[in-house]
Amino acid sequence: MTGGEWAALGQAIRGFRATLPLVRLEDFGFSAEVDDPFEANTARLSRIGGGVEALAFVDAPRSVYKFFLFREGGDVGATFAFARGEGDLVQATAVPGSYRMLFEKLRLIHEFGIPTEIAGITPEGILIAKQTFGRMLPEKTDVSGLDPERLIPIPSRFLRADRDHPRLAFLDGVPWLVADTHDRNIVIDETGAWRVIDLVAAPLPPEWLGPRRLFADWIERARHDPRAEVLAAVNDDEL
Repeated sequence: MTGGEWAALGQAIRGFRATLPLVRLEDFGFSAEVDDPFEANTARLSRIGGGVEALAFVDAPRSVYKFFLFREGGDVGATFAFARGEGDLVQATAVPGSYRMLFEKLRLIHEFGIPTEIAGITPEGILIAKQTFGRMLPEKTDVSGLDPERLIPIPSRFLRADRDHPRLAFLDGVPWLVADTHDRNIVIDETGAWRVIDLVAAPLPPEWLGPRRLFADWIERARHDPRAEVLAAVNDDEL
């Protein structure tokens, strides 16, 4: 590489690190030298929850830190894979995700739910996200009416998912399947509003929508009218 190419590469690395800082587990009070660094609370963080994808801790100022653990093979987080169901039905199944999809998921949460930022990534590959604290909803709260203007329920005649409440959302104009927005993944913020803190998502592939004109047509109508019916209205003069 030439001197100019090395300089450009160095600038790119510095820009990347500014966007995704390299941090250490020790910065949060954990030890990277033990088998399970998250086994106990630290002076800074106390465990408040966690699941398959991440462990959640809260600090004294009431900020939540989520530590996303990668699996063997480099998988991290979750997304959806699509397959053909009965007839023209699209079947969505949750599968292990990638860092790229995790970044997109966190962006979706920030846009449609709780304020979320990426605090950094450790040398071990653990991605750390920071969120605003919220109060949990009462158990078994009905969340079917969650933000229907932006998280639009997908009619079951078009798509079935193995996660609760499949919804349509638009990110940069691209239609996404967003699901798993059950009551444990929603909190009440300081204003009393409901906020999504976790979800499973994937962009709806054009190759799956192309042959399914009714589904694709409904998505385009829902883009402009979240209350769009399954079938478009027919002008009496066209009958």
